[in-house]
Amino acid sequence: MLAPLDNETIFKKAFTDKEVFECFVKDIFGIDIQVGKIETEKQFDPVIGHINFKIDIYAETLDNRFIIEIQKIDYDYNFDRFLHYFLMVLADQQKTSARYTPSQQVLGVVVLTRPYKITQKTGEAIRESVMMIDFNPRNLKDQKIEIWGHNLVFLNPNPKYNRDGVPKEYEDWLNLIYSSFQKSPANYKINLQNKGVARAVSLIDYEKLDPDTLAEMKKAESRKVTEQLLKDESREEGRKEGREEKENTAIRNAIKKGKLSPSEIAEMLEVSLDRVLTLQKEMIT
Repeated sequence: MLAPLDNETIFKKAFTDKEVFECFVKDIFGIDIQVGKIETEKQFDPVIGHINFKIDIYAETLDNRFIIEIQKIDYDYNFDRFLHYFLMVLADQQKTSARYTPSQQVLGVVVLTRPYKITQKTGEAIRESVMMIDFNPRNLKDQKIEIWGHNLVFLNPNPKYNRDGVPKEYEDWLNLIYSSFQKSPANYKINLQNKGVARAVSLIDYEKLDPDTLAEMKKAESRKVTEQLLKDESREEGRKEGREEKENTAIRNAIKKGKLSPSEIAEMLEVSLDRVLTLQKEMIT
């Protein structure tokens, strides 16, 4: 039986393994890489922009050609924030105003582990299992002009979504992620001939998880439930209050519960850390 990859602890256990990470990048972007340190909860110092955000999984290749980030999202109410994170990683490469060209290509993957709750601007539902942003301009004939190598890929393993034309390598990972949510191994659809997938399976085998990992897994699940409750509360308050006051109420509620640190509250609610600290100070005095 597999531990679920929608759990933060299990997701990081699988994708911070170098073999899994490098095979995943090869299958998604078609490049062979070697990475050094794979970081989790990556933050930048000094802070880029106004939000002290964290990247779930982050690595740079040993040849310094690529930066790769992997993010997992359970509920896509704030779908746009991953585009913001991606752009901030790009912005971080501009160390001086004399150099605007990024020295490294930035590649990102966002794994969505729940059905979409957002819609297109037209109001139509999103039914795609794979979506991409490649940042290259197009001419009036809709022909791509190859300038940058930056690429952001969104993956949703829900089997009800469109997989027409999805490469086999992508499908192997989509199937692995979705299979890990299933309670019975009889429902698994996993290609163990894929080296990276096979390695991931060996890492998230529930029977082989050590006690510390199991404990962290349970904590992560509890944390996810708490965060969702806070988000639901803030939405409910938003029906009655103005935007700024709604956010302040959500921040105060999160502080009162005492489950998250100020920086975690700021990231979750997409507000500045200074704002959280100011409200926290007001509540104490």
